[in-house]
Amino acid sequence: MLLNLSSIRGHDIAASDGTIGSLSDVLFDDTSWMIRWLLVDTGNWLAGRQVLLPPSALGHAEPNRKTFPVRLTKAEVEASPELDSHRPVSRQFETSTYDYYGWSPYWGSGYYLGGYGLFGGALPMSGYPGRDRYTDEIDRHKHDLDEPHLRSAEEVAGYHIHATDGEIGHLSDLVLEDTDWSIHFLIVDTSNWWMGQKVLISPRSAQDIRWTEQLICLDVDRQKVKDSPPYDPANPIDRAHEERMAGHYAKPRPEPDPDPTEKSQKAV
Repeated sequence: MLLNLSSIRGHDIAASDGTIGSLSDVLFDDTSWMIRWLLVDTGNWLAGRQVLLPPSALGHAEPNRKTFPVRLTKAEVEASPELDSHRPVSRQFETSTYDYYGWSPYWGSGYYLGGYGLFGGALPMSGYPGRDRYTDEIDRHKHDLDEPHLRSAEEVAGYHIHATDGEIGHLSDLVLEDTDWSIHFLIVDTSNWWMGQKVLISPRSAQDIRWTEQLICLDVDRQKVKDSPPYDPANPIDRAHEERMAGHYAKPRPEPDPDPTEKSQKAV
């Protein structure tokens, strides 16, 4: 089911033996646009403390109760690694949290630096011509693992959205799929550019995010946005609308290179 993030912010998070708090924010990966963590405000239970839970720990929200069940006890949550809310979430903290709960981390990738996964065998011997290139590739991957691309949805709310030929508005909400917690659309308030209408933009069109400038740059122009299927915030987004959006923003396929045999025949 597709949900607006704003519609579930504040939902209670219920452990097997009682409520542990409410959903206050989510952290998403700014390269894959997948929600990786839910930030839970524990309220008066653990005063002044917030905890991180992966979406995989949650069940579906209970109808009409605005509650997400979680397969944990309050004691398990209380003893979990303590989050420093004043610092970015590091890969080390993510790892310690996954280890504590005994869960598999989301970044499992088949890269096993002990000899398997990346190249299907042991690392090349010192005399192998491609050894340096392979070593650089592993180093880059290790760096990616050490530097999670996590961003707070609350932080990016209000970021300016620029098309290739000018600003179109600001980010007002996110639309997510609650089965895999992927972000399907950005909801953009077009402010004074287009009579304040709201439009949907696929994260795939977000070419660049400039955090210091609070800016999201798109790879489409303003007219492309204006011509997109109309969005009515009062109506839920169904699969048919998703398909129309996908078709509208689909990138044209490059023309195939001409067959070299045809070229030689024409030359003759």
